[in-house]
Amino acid sequence: MAETNSTDKENQTHQSAWTQSISTKDQVKIIARVMKYALPFKSYFLIALVFSAFLATINILLPRLLQYFMDHFLNKGNTAFNIILDFAALYFLGTVLKAILQFFSNYLYSMGSEKTLENVRLVLFKKLHTLGMRYFDLTPAGSIVSRVTNDTMSLMDFLAVFASVLTGLFAIITAFIAMYTTNSVSAWIVLGFLPILLLAIWYYSHYSSRVYRHMREKLSELNVKLNESIEGINIIQEFRQEKRISDEFEATNQDYLNARKAMIRTNSLLLSSLINLLYALAIVAVLTHFGLVAQNQFVEAGVIYAFTTYVSNFFNPMSDMMDSLSSLQDGVVASSRILRILDDQTYAPAQNEGAHGEIKMGKIEFRHVSFSYDGKNKILNDISFVANPGETIGIVGHTGSGKSSIINVMMRFYEFYEGQILIDDRDIKDYPMSEIRRKIGLVLQDSFMFYGDISSNIRLFNQDISDEQVYDAAKFVQADRFIEKLPGKYHARVIEGGAKFSSGERQLLSFARTVVTDPKILVLDEATASIDTETETLIQEGLHRIRQGRTTIAIAHRLSTIRDAEQIIVLDAGKIVEMGSHDELLAKHGHYYQLYQLQQGQN
Repeated sequence: MAETNSTDKENQTHQSAWTQSISTKDQVKIIARVMKYALPFKSYFLIALVFSAFLATINILLPRLLQYFMDHFLNKGNTAFNIILDFAALYFLGTVLKAILQFFSNYLYSMGSEKTLENVRLVLFKKLHTLGMRYFDLTPAGSIVSRVTNDTMSLMDFLAVFASVLTGLFAIITAFIAMYTTNSVSAWIVLGFLPILLLAIWYYSHYSSRVYRHMREKLSELNVKLNESIEGINIIQEFRQEKRISDEFEATNQDYLNARKAMIRTNSLLLSSLINLLYALAIVAVLTHFGLVAQNQFVEAGVIYAFTTYVSNFFNPMSDMMDSLSSLQDGVVASSRILRILDDQTYAPAQNEGAHGEIKMGKIEFRHVSFSYDGKNKILNDISFVANPGETIGIVGHTGSGKSSIINVMMRFYEFYEGQILIDDRDIKDYPMSEIRRKIGLVLQDSFMFYGDISSNIRLFNQDISDEQVYDAAKFVQADRFIEKLPGKYHARVIEGGAKFSSGERQLLSFARTVVTDPKILVLDEATASIDTETETLIQEGLHRIRQGRTTIAIAHRLSTIRDAEQIIVLDAGKIVEMGSHDELLAKHGHYYQLYQLQQGQN
């Protein structure tokens, strides 16, 4: 109960953290860190900025061209037709050039963003494969998928914001310069609206980050619900849980909808509508100023046209930038979630620096090994045993006794903090991880099949393994009996998880997958528990042959599969309570004897 309360408190702390605003200082740090992933593609962004600068210059020159035409030719009323054509042609060419510059600017920035997105997604994917099993125990798969897909996609929109911001800054600066050179007093009047805009930006960035964090969290929960419902669809339908699952999904979906409504309200109030209001007020103020000036002196129509156009050029980029703030905040929140994974220190257990050992004999020794998943409650307590080369060690015990935990620490899926594990009388940490994976073959109770065909699932896409080795491995475990009957045989298609094969057939392929690498040590984690009796009989002969010349650690559910083991270890509550051969343990009339009698009674 205490552990449950502790977990609840952690979840509450996590949830409350995701509903808080991100401070401006933290937002700057997040942006700076994410931008590092764009550095390899900086040429795209820099060239795009050059085009943006030229684009902003043309936006100044085109109104000035019309101003000159209006004030020096159009007001005379007898302008020659060829002059009108010349100005029209110049304006047309300027507009075409403007479109070309805009295209290249947007194209280059988008390409840089796409390549940055690909880079971040690849870095994130690689990082996930360095994290230890504990991370995946604590983090729902749907949440991870959401961060690798949805959050990284938001990051691309986030990068596009900077194109809008930088292009907008060029436009605003050049528009103000143009306004100032046209009429300095009116320019300062327009600039007076800028503090109001900056205040709105500050408030929006402060308030909306909380809204977007909450929205992202709800989207992640939605993905978790969807992932669980798809993976557990058989159980859901079998136990008629459709309505409960639908209700839970609907509740989560409604929460996500409410979060999006809050985002829409915030954006509607503080983004383009505010800019449009400020623009209208600025036009009123400017026209009022020109009206007052016109009472005492002549004001040219071209000046008024050019100035009002510059006011539009001044505020329109602001409108685009304010609209982009929603993507900016979404991107900052998404980036913070991505960085949360990249900063995670739940690494897979590390080997000693300079580890270069080679497993030759296959001797295994546990010396007083203790292990805990949470650092508090011991799952293994002072485990010691020796498996000599070529021996088979059986491990039995009730559910939760620690059987699989022995495999987890020996395979280096989890780090143990007390005791020592040795292979060939050498610390297991002195072997490279590649050597451990190559020389220790693991067969789990639930075998996973990848998209592809039979052959690729046996060789696991290792092209160094020949077709002959694949055939020999399948024949060795007698998987060839059903493979040869399939359309396409070794090239028969395998769908997700190997769903079209029986559990026994998948397990035979898993055995073949292990045998083809010719491991020195064989680890069987209840490898025959989910196999029917007929299939088990089929692979027993293969198992005996697999174990020849190999040290075998076999977690057994069916005690009949380890009767011939040189040594059987009986676990209870993480401790070794009995150890000996099958006959020796039966003679003790202890835990093993009770397990054996229980299974005999079931049979």
